[in-house]
Amino acid sequence: MPPKEVFLSHSSHDAEVTSRVAETLRNHGIPVWYSATNIRGAQQWHDEIGRALKRCDFFIVLLSNHSIASEWVKRELSYALNHAQYAEKILPVKLETCDYESLSWTLDSFQMVDLARDYANGCRDILNTWGFGLDVEKLR
Repeated sequence: MPPKEVFLSHSSHDAEVTSRVAETLRNHGIPVWYSATNIRGAQQWHDEIGRALKRCDFFIVLLSNHSIASEWVKRELSYALNHAQYAEKILPVKLETCDYESLSWTLDSFQMVDLARDYANGCRDILNTWGFGLDVEKLR
């Protein structure tokens, strides 16, 4: 069953690949919330993040050396881990080799997707989570 909306947790240092992932998912009909495209000027960004976390029904965390050091990614992941709406709906996605257990010791228990080795295959794996196939014409 496709998600109503995916919360995309990431570090702003990974903006380029985050944008690519979000656009690829959107091109395949998956609604995505992430700060770079969903927070507009004059909004209280911490309030917007909180509202999005409450509203979304699937959580993807993009793992990199930057994101595992991010206090905001840690807070977002902690929220997802502690709220029933995200039970069985957290997908860690590796952007690079990193010590993701330093972000949360629980991440090792989740099936992970690896975008570092092959972006297209990684996107295929993400989309397969919801029973979607990858349309390479829609790959960003």
